[in-house]
Amino acid sequence: MNWRHKDLLEIDPLTAEEITHIFDSASKFMEINARSVKKVPILKGKSVVLFFAEASTRTKTSFDIAAKRLSADSFSLGSTGSSLSKGESLKDTVLTLQAMNPDGVVLRHSLSGAAEFIAKQLQRCSVFNAGDGWHAHPTQALLDAFTLRQCWDSFQGKKILILGDIAHSRVARSDIQIFSKLGCFLRICAPRTLLPAGIKYWPVEVYSSLSEACRGVDAIISLRLQLERQKSGLLPDLREYAQRYCLNAGHIQRAAPGAKIMHPGPINRGIEIASDLADSKESLILDQVQSGVSVRMALLYLYLARSKSDQELSEA
Repeated sequence: MNWRHKDLLEIDPLTAEEITHIFDSASKFMEINARSVKKVPILKGKSVVLFFAEASTRTKTSFDIAAKRLSADSFSLGSTGSSLSKGESLKDTVLTLQAMNPDGVVLRHSLSGAAEFIAKQLQRCSVFNAGDGWHAHPTQALLDAFTLRQCWDSFQGKKILILGDIAHSRVARSDIQIFSKLGCFLRICAPRTLLPAGIKYWPVEVYSSLSEACRGVDAIISLRLQLERQKSGLLPDLREYAQRYCLNAGHIQRAAPGAKIMHPGPINRGIEIASDLADSKESLILDQVQSGVSVRMALLYLYLARSKSDQELSEA
């Protein structure tokens, strides 16, 4: 496939065929990651800047590992270690990066739209949105779907429940986009105060009862409470939230046989998901972490080596 995209800012511009192509590429990198020697020279000579103005463990580390395993040079930049902490504007920081001529920039930022803003500034390199405000987290959605593809023959008709802080979650928004494109039926469950405005226009069924929401679903994605983004008063008490919305083994009994459990991390055990369930055989939480490296390798390959052929990847 001739890759037509310069940037990955959200899921919406990707077709179902392109998403499948990303998954097929990630599967090949999954095989490479299982080798004793995991490094391949596909992106030798390319440079990737990891610009994380918000804290991250999984996303930043997996992008860094992905770049290094493809033989690209990666460089880390954060708000506390850059001129942003001295008052420099995002635009001036980005223009400085452009003068250094990187091939790719991975951005995480607290402002929705920040990734699109810098993508318009950087005409000569690809921009990967690693999470911007409440807006989008496309690579998380891709790895979530890829993780489930390892378990399912088809997405068509599968029922997926997304549980928790929907209003402040960029993961929820991107997951809804990708699973809708792949033919899934989506449910969300959250307190009324953690539902976004305009939810009635989203392609989802809305539940307030977790027990009812879990009935017959094939997968449940529990979300982290975004306490740092919330205004006071949205949650009266964490204990009360946990009593009503903490996913536990009793809820899973209402789901379809073999239902899968997921969480983008980090997990607040006992609040978002029971600890024994997070560590159970139904849990794909660590599989998501593993998938993250392979999916991000696939993305760096597709966006930064668009002139390379699939044959070169097969021979890596």
